[in-house]
Amino acid sequence: MSCMSVLTRDEAQTRAKLLDVHRYQIDLDLTHGDELFVSRTVIHFTVRGDQNVTDTFIELKPEELRHAALDGHNLDLDTFTENRLPLKDLTTGEHELRIDAVMRYSRTGEGMHRFTDPTDGETYVYTQLALDDCKRVFPAFDQPDLKAVFELSVTAPKNWKVIANGVTEQQEDGTWRAAPTPLISTYLVAVAAGPWHSVHTEHQGLPFALHCRRSLAPHLDVDADEILDITRACFDRYHEKFEEPYPFDSYDQAFVPEFNFGAMENPGLVTFRDEFVYRSAVTDTERQTRAMVIAHEMAHMWFGDLVTLQWWDDIWLNESFAEYMGYQTLTEASRFTDTWVDFGVARKAWGYDADQRPSTHPVAPDTVDDTASALLNFDGISYAKGASALRQLVAWLGEKNFLAGINTHFARHRFGNATLADFIDSLADATDRDVHAWAASWLRTTGIDTLTPKVNPADDGTYTLTAERHGSRPHRVAVGLYDRDPGDNGHLVLRERPQLDIPQDEARPIGKRPALLLLNDGDLTYAKVRFDPESFAAVRDNLSQLPDPLTRAVVWNSLRDAVRDGELPPTAYLEAARTHLPLETDVALVQGVLSFASAQIADRFLADTERPAALSTLTALCRDLIRRTEDGSHPGLRLTAVRHFIDVAAHSDTIAAWLADGTVPGGPELDPELRWRILGRLAVLGATGEAAIAAEVQRDPSATGQEGAARCRAALPDPEAKRTAWEAMFATDDLSNYLFTATAQGFWQPEQAELVEEYVQRYFTDAVAVAARRSPAIAVAAGRWAFPVHAVHAKTLRLGEQCLRESDPTPSLRRQLTDQLDDLGRALKVREAHSEGN
Repeated sequence: MSCMSVLTRDEAQTRAKLLDVHRYQIDLDLTHGDELFVSRTVIHFTVRGDQNVTDTFIELKPEELRHAALDGHNLDLDTFTENRLPLKDLTTGEHELRIDAVMRYSRTGEGMHRFTDPTDGETYVYTQLALDDCKRVFPAFDQPDLKAVFELSVTAPKNWKVIANGVTEQQEDGTWRAAPTPLISTYLVAVAAGPWHSVHTEHQGLPFALHCRRSLAPHLDVDADEILDITRACFDRYHEKFEEPYPFDSYDQAFVPEFNFGAMENPGLVTFRDEFVYRSAVTDTERQTRAMVIAHEMAHMWFGDLVTLQWWDDIWLNESFAEYMGYQTLTEASRFTDTWVDFGVARKAWGYDADQRPSTHPVAPDTVDDTASALLNFDGISYAKGASALRQLVAWLGEKNFLAGINTHFARHRFGNATLADFIDSLADATDRDVHAWAASWLRTTGIDTLTPKVNPADDGTYTLTAERHGSRPHRVAVGLYDRDPGDNGHLVLRERPQLDIPQDEARPIGKRPALLLLNDGDLTYAKVRFDPESFAAVRDNLSQLPDPLTRAVVWNSLRDAVRDGELPPTAYLEAARTHLPLETDVALVQGVLSFASAQIADRFLADTERPAALSTLTALCRDLIRRTEDGSHPGLRLTAVRHFIDVAAHSDTIAAWLADGTVPGGPELDPELRWRILGRLAVLGATGEAAIAAEVQRDPSATGQEGAARCRAALPDPEAKRTAWEAMFATDDLSNYLFTATAQGFWQPEQAELVEEYVQRYFTDAVAVAARRSPAIAVAAGRWAFPVHAVHAKTLRLGEQCLRESDPTPSLRRQLTDQLDDLGRALKVREAHSEGN
């Protein structure tokens, strides 16, 4: 096997000038055992006559390259190197390339992933080809601007069903053939095969279907109506927004195992991680998240699939648009009318954090040199910041003009490729506003602006408002003016919510001094928000009484940012949570605040000696929420509180009793997710062992059960358990992507810092080695989940910085380490700023 090579932008541009690619005929044979499959491909392409260059190459990562022929003439297989087969001295005109290869199945969610379900022994395979993994399945000119028609046939075991981008039919000889696609990019080709459980329907004259593995069939059937209702509602709403009709022949949604992303927008066959087929109780916010992902991926059918980026510097055009459209369309078309609250708490924080690290980049980078660099940009900036920028653009431009520009864009570039410049030109044609200047300030710059209100007394006893901006972007925001209601225990009520253009608007009269003045009320822009002293006092006392959950989300985000910036003591955030969260009704807010309070404040920002008190505070808070929800009126809040009570339990008595009884008193009964969660915490506390873990696997032999067991075993406070877990991650290559992640999640625990101290230094050697040896997916898992986040010490920072300087980690691991070390440095600064005596 040869080593990997990445495609550069220059190479892609040269090849795009030389070639027109017309059609791929791909024949996959999946009947050759557990490790390998056969891939035979015929590619029809044209060489343009106006180019001086006559050499190019095709990409392929085979286990064995058996044969290659160009126009009937055999190619020298000895020239194949670094996953490239040279094509030399090409003449002008039509060509046919035939390649026969043996390929290896993946266990890391890249290429053709193969999974055997431990529940029933059934096997499934599916493709994940973005960003540049199609070479693991079939040979290709693998760049987004060489679109082609794809004709796919698959030979599969007898009891399997094959689904693909187009409608598939089984032929008389047993093979499956998919309808030819329209022009699509190589990374969007999709096939999934196995004994799928399927739910079929039809909508607007097109076949729709859901698919999952058989062991999940009862769970999919319970939710199939909800999933299909969301799918139909979003489909209809997009047809109201977009003049271009849905461009493919069917709409399949497959929930597949061990998937690396939330979902992938393959035309006609969207693949989702099958955790979205819920085996256990979930909150309505989690159902909303699944619905948003459905809406997000469907938006890609137009933005990403019909019109595709020309090169990977415009990843944001795909992801930001789908992210914005997903949340907005779900709000308009479904029962989930508060989607922007979850976006504000969960997704936006992802963007804010990413934008303050050394690895930040513009939403639209000036250049992305190669595919390895591009892979790093699937991050909080391309998704959350980009979607926030588009939301601000709609507020500034108006939705009517925005959609007019989008429809112009679709009409101009349908089944083709487009750039940022094309997108901005389409928007500019729909308005008199200077969209190009807006794009320069919002999409080509990095960092976050900070907006601070200045409330000044006027001569007549009233007040005026100005907004101080630290940064350079224009902002159109709503300003919430809240007064205390003297007849209602001083609760805050909205007086008015005027619009403010920053920095254009001069001092704005606001009448009497409000108790709370909140910039960016409604969360229409992307910026940090600060409070004047009087407003902060009102927030401290009355946060839970603000009438709108989106307003409360903006406030909680502001408090979160202030903690991370060292301006607000972490204990003050905990006090606000202890005071106001027991009264909160929005599940997304409760989940977001508890997650930050436990994973960041208790586990990282507070000194080790302060952690027990923080856990005690969070335990009391969760207990209050559990008591408050005993009447069954807020099952989602209760489930969230129960989960977090388990996660922060400092003593095993209560949760061990729950596990023994199989229920939380007053409900809920313990389903598999809660049982594994309790067992994981008991493992951390040293209150369980291998016998209980093995018994639980017998009770739940599913893939999720296997992951739960791996997590629990790695969490046991035992030197031998730690050694075994470490070797599984770093000394062998046996773990799949999901089992690697589960083991890593269990390994490091703040309660076990002394036990695992020796592994902190080892991490920076072993992670580099495993990332180089395996794949980008494992490199990301090693950097994200296996990093010793609990070790908030200057020594850890020094070891990490030395690793970056001297050990040459792979690009994926380098990015993860850069981000982790920046977060570590921030945690050290927060501790220093608020340590005793400061």
